[in-house]
Amino acid sequence: MRFVRITTARRRSVPGAAAPGEVLAEARGLRVRLGGRTVLDGVSVRARAGEVLALVGPNGAGKSTLLGALAGDLAGCGGEVRIAGRPLADWSPGDLALRRAVLPQSAALSFPFPVEEVVRMGRAPWAGTAGEGEDDAVVAAAMAATEVSPFADRPYAALSGGERARVALARVLAQRAPVLLLDEPTAALDLRHQELVLRLCRERAGAGDAVVVVLHDLGLAAAYADRVAVLHAGAVAAEGAPAEVLREELLSRVYRQPVEVFPHPETGVPLVVPKREPVRSHGGAKKRAGAQEISHAQACEPGAKPMDHGPRSAA
Repeated sequence: MRFVRITTARRRSVPGAAAPGEVLAEARGLRVRLGGRTVLDGVSVRARAGEVLALVGPNGAGKSTLLGALAGDLAGCGGEVRIAGRPLADWSPGDLALRRAVLPQSAALSFPFPVEEVVRMGRAPWAGTAGEGEDDAVVAAAMAATEVSPFADRPYAALSGGERARVALARVLAQRAPVLLLDEPTAALDLRHQELVLRLCRERAGAGDAVVVVLHDLGLAAAYADRVAVLHAGAVAAEGAPAEVLREELLSRVYRQPVEVFPHPETGVPLVVPKREPVRSHGGAKKRAGAQEISHAQACEPGAKPMDHGPRSAA
């Protein structure tokens, strides 16, 4: 007699395609306290399908806290967070992982996993679903997009900081969730790969995902985001299109640093630069002053002849 093992595990529901502009993640009047301090106080934001929302603001403004609350990693003490129209508490961990993917500021691995296996971890939520058979193709595509395929077999721990950041992003892309929550994904990257990451954000938004990204570079936010939310002291100081939000008065006040904002001469995208005092080179002045002192001392020596700095004729 043969025994057949029957599994009764519930198959997770796979999210369907969202309509353009549909709200896929939102915070409503969110309050978060950490260490006895109110970090977010009545914050409301919406992440819509087809859009990149950039969270900007000075250190300590609450950007990472807001992202963690949207991900369900931090609990609020007031307000509400919804994913795909439902409160976070209504989702099981597995179903939530199919709907939002999170890239934290840093991630530590205790075991020497090769790069490809780290990226493949992003496919874990798809086990037992109809999309499980796409794992190999999705992992390969995510590695190619982030340019980590050449070191697929190398241990994750042996990579540079920038390489690790791209591998972590590849893992998030491989998860294929319709909401991407990225916390400072460009912090460890060179200029080329900063642009690469933000282009990938735009591509995911173009494919219908909602992308929320924490950025310190206001130029990247202006160039790639559909909307920008400026956080200040635990609240949203302004939200809207980059050209509407990135204003001199607001940014100078929020960052406590005078800035200038002017349009790019070709694209019209706002460029934000800090106001600086004119930089004067003191090295040349000191050298000239020293030379004058030496010349004066030489001229004052007994019997010294005046120095002639004029042109001399050839003998």
